[in-house]
Amino acid sequence: MSGLRERKKEATRAALSWAAVRLTAERGWSAVKVEDIAAAVGVSPRTYNNYFSSKAEAIAFRHLERSLRLAAELRHGPPGEPLWEAIMRAALRQLEPGTEVEHMPPQGPEEWAAGLRVMLAEPALEAEMLRAGKIAEKELAEAIADRAGMNLGTDLYPRLVAASVMAASNVALELFVQGGTGEPMEVLLPRALRMVAAGLPTP
Repeated sequence: MSGLRERKKEATRAALSWAAVRLTAERGWSAVKVEDIAAAVGVSPRTYNNYFSSKAEAIAFRHLERSLRLAAELRHGPPGEPLWEAIMRAALRQLEPGTEVEHMPPQGPEEWAAGLRVMLAEPALEAEMLRAGKIAEKELAEAIADRAGMNLGTDLYPRLVAASVMAASNVALELFVQGGTGEPMEVLLPRALRMVAAGLPTP
């Protein structure tokens, strides 16, 4: 029963985070209240406050959650799989829509990217995104160190790889929301990771 309760809590947290992202991208930062997010998931504002202390925290959690899942997949992935192949596979899996997205699908690609661009430029969100990014990077470095049999306290490699993966993800997201390439994250992210894995050779 405790396992079922935890899964329900995780599902509710994910749904609230996605609703915060979707509504804010669609309506704009100031037009979305906690009550709107809670109503989209079918819970009370009080329940929302049991999970998140602010709208910014709820939005940043989606970024954090996907990064933590990536780290978990690296820890439990097929033994012997080359590290960068494992990273690529795990990163692409995080782009697959969950049930919360299927229940509340986003707008069309162009409108969605434009809404994300405005949302991510919001100063109130910046600090939470930075905090989530540092937590995710640390967890990813630990997973890489475990997989490679390295010491996170003394070896540079796990930290450098984790920082590079996070940077590639951030750059891919920036290009996607800017819309200049017209390509989805499913194309931009693996391209960025392949470039990093190859050592960023001069084009």
